[in-house]
Amino acid sequence: MPELTIVILTLNEELKLPGCLDSIPERYPVIVVDSGSSDKTISIAQERGCKVVSHRWQGFADQRNFALRNCAIDTSWVLFIDADEIFSSQFYDWMHKAIARDDFDVAIIPSQLVFDGKLLRYAPGYPIYHPRLVRYSVTFVTNHTGHGEAVSGPMRVIKAPYGYKHYFFDGNYYVWALKHVALADKERIVRISNGRSVTLRSRISALIGNGPFRFIMRFIYHYVVCRGFLDGRAGLNYSIMYSWYEFTKSLLSRSRWNDEGKE
Repeated sequence: MPELTIVILTLNEELKLPGCLDSIPERYPVIVVDSGSSDKTISIAQERGCKVVSHRWQGFADQRNFALRNCAIDTSWVLFIDADEIFSSQFYDWMHKAIARDDFDVAIIPSQLVFDGKLLRYAPGYPIYHPRLVRYSVTFVTNHTGHGEAVSGPMRVIKAPYGYKHYFFDGNYYVWALKHVALADKERIVRISNGRSVTLRSRISALIGNGPFRFIMRFIYHYVVCRGFLDGRAGLNYSIMYSWYEFTKSLLSRSRWNDEGKE
């Protein structure tokens, strides 16, 4: 019997899902939790032998909890992957040995960001960790951003030595901007994640808040402090894009319009 189940979250990922599936060792069962794809995502998953379950998107934490509680998972461990992510073979080798132990509940996994085909080595400000390898009994909660996830504490958390590549941007600035305007609206109210296992980066972000000069601070952080200039044009574009994102959050947080769209 497999000791772990892999869960992949999808929404219109027909271009990226095949590569994601190719990188997963065959010994692990795969469940695809789809949030309403209109392309070939579901048929690709079914043809590759994945179990497919549909669930309307309400955030990362809700989607992961749905998988844990409603997808008939019968293994003690679950690894969560997004369709635009490729986990390294070194990670799977480490994971196979790690889950045989009994000294942790959650492993936070380091990621590397790939910007339109170029691996960013400096600009993002590594390490970037996410809670992805969890015991079946773990519960996710929404983190301080309003759309990301953390695990409810206290939990025994370890850091995995190997990670994954996140192909987060494919060169389409228009699609990226539309998505991040919506995310900025969710993040315009900063929430401290009390009682949750979160990273130091998340704690600092929550404490800073959405002040009017945060967008300048973020550009300096990515491009100067993290030496994003060494990533060339991709590093510059990355720094500008996420500075714009911070400025958008600041504008929305000072908007006269309330959540119902009325003054």
